[in-house]
Amino acid sequence: MSSKQQNDIVKFDIVKNRRKFYFLSGAILVLGLVVMLVMGLNLGVDFKAGTRLDLLIGKEFNVADVDKILNDNVPNITHTPLTTYGNFQAATRFDQVVPQDRLIAIEKALQAKYGPQVTKQESTVDPSIARELAGKAGIALLIASIGIVIYIAIRFQFLFGIACIIALLHDAFIPIALFSLLRLEVDLTFIAAILTIVGYSINDTIVIFDRIRENLRTMKVKTVEDLEHLVNVSLWQTMRRSIYTVATVFFTALAITILGSEGIRNFSLALIFGLVSGTYSSIFIAAQVWVTLKKREMAKKRLSSAPNGG
Repeated sequence: MSSKQQNDIVKFDIVKNRRKFYFLSGAILVLGLVVMLVMGLNLGVDFKAGTRLDLLIGKEFNVADVDKILNDNVPNITHTPLTTYGNFQAATRFDQVVPQDRLIAIEKALQAKYGPQVTKQESTVDPSIARELAGKAGIALLIASIGIVIYIAIRFQFLFGIACIIALLHDAFIPIALFSLLRLEVDLTFIAAILTIVGYSINDTIVIFDRIRENLRTMKVKTVEDLEHLVNVSLWQTMRRSIYTVATVFFTALAITILGSEGIRNFSLALIFGLVSGTYSSIFIAAQVWVTLKKREMAKKRLSSAPNGG
């Protein structure tokens, strides 16, 4: 590709404006951290001992009446406000394990009021299992991150690995912060969504890094300006592919969010948040971090090769 073609493909100098993207991401991460510290995570039954109760009423119902039935049959255990799904379903979560006979009593009371079509589905986790699940989820994310860094360090170079892990932490943190802000439930499906996001994000980042590596073989890089130009060209060469790839998954996840069942809605929402964050970080964060790290490496080499050894 000639110099003129390279200049034509660059629509906007992304690399020159990397400090603006650093500032934007830093502000989002700080705000997200504040939100998490103040509000915490809305942990589901998978990570917090208790009972989640899903009710299919089968007809329109009064929330206050259902809530009264819950309080009458389980008076000593507090529960979250009822969340309604459509016109015929509701769910709540008790902060302690509810005995099976009490759950059956709730179902019978609702059937007496609304008819025999009323059914329930419960998920109960005791404290020891909740702690174990939370620990294993954290370990899964840690192992995935370490494996990715090792692979990229071997496949490319160590600086690429560092840039990737910074971008992945960025990608994972933003959906977590948004779930905290919106008070969406964090359960095992959310962890599955985070791992899926990590996979999509790393795929996009590797495509960009692979193009950078290919261009390093054909474009001479002697100065920082040369390096910035190379990365800028590489980003725009892969821009269309990045946008098209994420768009297909984004619209699929959006369709699942709108039309899918309540059981996978949080999963699809986490995917949407993560896909947007991941595409942004691959282009505006991962590649820019690599430029910053490579710039420092080049400066050290110049100092070490100076006549006095620096």
